[in-house]
Amino acid sequence: MNIHEYQAKETLKGYGVSIQEAILANSPEEAEEAAKKLSAETGTSWWVIKAQIHAGGRGKGKIKETGSNGVVLAKSLEEVAPKVKDILGGTLVTHQTGEEGKKVNSVLIAQDVYYPGDSEPEEYYVSVLLDRQTGRNTIMYSTEGGMDIEAVAEEDKKRPEGEKKILFEEIDPRVGIQGFQARKIAFNLGLSGQAFKQMVKFVMALYKAYEGTDSSLFEINPVLKTSDDKIIAVDSKVNIDDNALYRQKALADMRDIREEDPTEVEAGKYHLNYVKLDGNVGCMVNGAGLAMATMDMIKLSGGDPANFLDVGGAANAETVENGFRIILKDPNVKAILINVFGGIVRCDRVAKGVVEAYKNIGNIDIPIIVRLQGTNAEEAKEIIDESGLEVMSAILLKDAAEKVKEALA
Repeated sequence: MNIHEYQAKETLKGYGVSIQEAILANSPEEAEEAAKKLSAETGTSWWVIKAQIHAGGRGKGKIKETGSNGVVLAKSLEEVAPKVKDILGGTLVTHQTGEEGKKVNSVLIAQDVYYPGDSEPEEYYVSVLLDRQTGRNTIMYSTEGGMDIEAVAEEDKKRPEGEKKILFEEIDPRVGIQGFQARKIAFNLGLSGQAFKQMVKFVMALYKAYEGTDSSLFEINPVLKTSDDKIIAVDSKVNIDDNALYRQKALADMRDIREEDPTEVEAGKYHLNYVKLDGNVGCMVNGAGLAMATMDMIKLSGGDPANFLDVGGAANAETVENGFRIILKDPNVKAILINVFGGIVRCDRVAKGVVEAYKNIGNIDIPIIVRLQGTNAEEAKEIIDESGLEVMSAILLKDAAEKVKEALA
């Protein structure tokens, strides 16, 4: 589950991470009041206005309706409300949203932290994530903060060892993060004096926040060294492990379904594992591994998967019907392939569910291919074939692939 920047920052603050102070606003009037309050509390005379959507690249992104960037600077109180009006309610398009963009429902009014002082502000990149190859949490960090880390990583491929800009610190799960590791990170970032001490404290608190929230990613880009040597989080991207939300009630309540695909939200209500894709063949499968194999099969047959849909091991008529309805909401779907292995669930039970769902929904004018294998597969084929419905049945994976190919021809 993703959360907004303002939610991520409040979470970080709760774990002792220093952040850029900010206040959420849902209207130009609220934004102006927020700016006044920030000025009184922090002394800031400039304010950063940030669109709140679940996507990166907001600073370079554009609001379709007004041409405004997703992150802008107001240098006077009079500028705050007009600039918020240019962003709020608009559709922000970034390199991560695609051309359709995302609607901006709220903005964050933040203090200006790039103020002049004894030294120039410097930006770093710091994130904590799970390295799936080693099975260990890893801190990834770089002096190239404020940039697309993907671009830095691409350039790193050309750099020799010892000159790479992205560095890694692996955490031993038996002992957790150690002080010497935080000091190593601060040293490799070229810090000294007060900034060095602040970064050590920052890294330790950030890792504590990552573990305490059951996150799969905590990315701070940029981490800013201010002109007076403070280390603060200016932006924050957080992914929470969905499987841990049962014990993270406060974080679960932060979910903003407006930022999610409506069909994925609906699927969640029916306990279906659904991910929308851009293809033309709808998939309904039981088991994640079989679902992945089915998607490969669709590609080999000349089609493109329109979704990942795992109905689970206890599929029944209601489950199948709900799966059908969700798949049919995608106008790009030109055929549906149901591929079920009857292990926990009997194939004849699934077949009855398919027939019942087909009758209940009605007016399904696209080809449906059903491949059932396992317990009572032959009985299931008979049920499909004798139903009188326009459903093509198959037993072998090869047969199903051929029928998908024919349906798309």
